[in-house]
Amino acid sequence: MADATDMADATDMADAADTAGATGTTGAAYTAGVTVTACATAVAESRRHIPRTVRRAIPRAVRAGLRPDPWKRGPVLAALALLLGLSMLLHARIPNRIGNLGSLVETFLPWFGLFVPVLLAGALWRRSVSAVLALLLPVTVWLNLFGGLLGDRSHPGGDLTVASHNVGAGNPDPAGTARDLAASGADVLALEELTPQDRGTYEKGLAKAYPHHAVLGTVGVWSRLPLSDTRPVDIRTDVGPLAKTKPADVTLADNRALRTTVATDRGPLAVYVAHLGSARVNPRAGFWTDSRDRNAQALGEAVAAERNERVVLLGDLNGTMDDRAFDGLTSRLRSVQDAAGDGFGFTWPAKFPVARIDQILVRGVEPRSARTLPATGSDHLPVTAAIDW
Repeated sequence: MADATDMADATDMADAADTAGATGTTGAAYTAGVTVTACATAVAESRRHIPRTVRRAIPRAVRAGLRPDPWKRGPVLAALALLLGLSMLLHARIPNRIGNLGSLVETFLPWFGLFVPVLLAGALWRRSVSAVLALLLPVTVWLNLFGGLLGDRSHPGGDLTVASHNVGAGNPDPAGTARDLAASGADVLALEELTPQDRGTYEKGLAKAYPHHAVLGTVGVWSRLPLSDTRPVDIRTDVGPLAKTKPADVTLADNRALRTTVATDRGPLAVYVAHLGSARVNPRAGFWTDSRDRNAQALGEAVAAERNERVVLLGDLNGTMDDRAFDGLTSRLRSVQDAAGDGFGFTWPAKFPVARIDQILVRGVEPRSARTLPATGSDHLPVTAAIDW
């Protein structure tokens, strides 16, 4: 039911219109009076459908927002929201001098978005206007960094399918892993962390699907297409005065990177397979990445010297491409997952992936699709991508 004030306003307007008509006003004036009456009636009807409690709550909320108290509440929450946003916005400037803090932040940067709903819940509970507004910064920064990864960016087609898998030195079922990989449909398959005892199992299990293969140390490549010019890549796994004294057969046994040429119907394709050093988090050293960073730098130099315009890098790089340690690679190659993947494509650990450390990077070819494959006996998920010329 409309308020008495509304009905009175409508009645007064109607009376005014009637009076104007009765005193000989023109037809236009009469029409205007009828129009005013109709508008007043519409206003009254619209207010009739808005509950009185809502009509009272709106101005009350406006007045509450203009008071100083909601702005003063939750200063700690507002400060944490701004710190979160600045940490993501300026992640490249967080120094690595203390425990590689910058690289650690960049490794898990996508997960920083989980702090937003936590802080929002606190801000609403405290009824803090300043904290809610401060959250606009981390939300905007996170969406700018990772919003494009939320959807499916893949496209149909592809001239060549490549795949990579850290099969795991402790894999309890290498034969089953080989069967799964042979059924993946990849034209070129890279394996990392091969052990001498399991090498024969993979060679036997993949022989039918892949007539061409090469293994150098702990990394290998299997291909449906011919391979040539396969050689180890020095990623400076060994350093120090004793490194140069090791015999060639000992050095080759510990080799963790190779380069080969795949003969495609579109021309030669340079393929690199690499397994970079591990990264560890411990109380004394913080985020320890010395060997990995050294390997990444050497691999970046090798890719920079590559003369072939078409390059594919496959492997377990033990790091995400947000990490500054990989600038030498990301400045020359691009991630197929970023360009044509579905979601974030996390690969490790296989049971509950929290980071994508298994990568496929390309140059001179066009990514069409990228995805992870079902888990095997390894603690890593396999990754695959389709590429076009």
